[in-house]
Amino acid sequence: MDLAKLYTLAGKTALVTGASSGLGDYFARVMAQAGAEVIVAARRVQKLETLVAEIRDTGGTAHAVALDVSDRDSVRAAFSRIDRFVGKLDIVVNNAGIANSPKKFVDLPEAEWEQLLETNLNGAWRVAHEAARRMRDAGHGCIVNTSSIYSLATGLYKTDYNVSKAALAQLRKNMALELARHGVRVNTLCPGYFSSAINAREFNTERGREYIKRLVPQRLGALPELAGPLLLLVSDAGSFINGITLPVDGGALLAPV
Repeated sequence: MDLAKLYTLAGKTALVTGASSGLGDYFARVMAQAGAEVIVAARRVQKLETLVAEIRDTGGTAHAVALDVSDRDSVRAAFSRIDRFVGKLDIVVNNAGIANSPKKFVDLPEAEWEQLLETNLNGAWRVAHEAARRMRDAGHGCIVNTSSIYSLATGLYKTDYNVSKAALAQLRKNMALELARHGVRVNTLCPGYFSSAINAREFNTERGREYIKRLVPQRLGALPELAGPLLLLVSDAGSFINGITLPVDGGALLAPV
């Protein structure tokens, strides 16, 4: 058995949504380094073009596509462009999403609830729906929905966010059940607390450092610690993994804060 070949993505095409920053940006780089031809999609096209240039500079292959997951016409147009770019999709990392503005449930405006669900749930459904139809017809494919450990645990002032991520878990189950007979796998990756440009200021405060100490691992995760779990789910190494939720949280779920 050639273990290296299990994890290679050479000859495969991969779409990453929400790729203009954060996890989406990182996931695109990881899959390009593993040999995939990567399509990066998001609303901020200028950032995507910078990412594409950097992937190409390191010997990878990448394309940028404008995509707003909250707009069905934008999703359809993006997939039409992707069809012209690569002709097939082997992998989709359904990563686009937004964070909530922390509020108590009773103080949460309906407009904020609808906006978050429109992006995190309906947007993920639109992308998965377009991808799944193509993969079903091709007889193979892999979809990974990026969720959160908050799909598996509760947290104060996160009702809209938590509900959107929990719903993704149910979406994954039903998709996996129906698409397995067509050679399509669907799984969910659930990161815990990871260091990022977005949360750096918050976690560098005294309050933030105290919060980290209360977590089971007593530290934040580093992005490279997501590379292995991602590649497991999208490569042939995970060819018999279907319908699962994979938390990557250093054990934080063992004792939620």
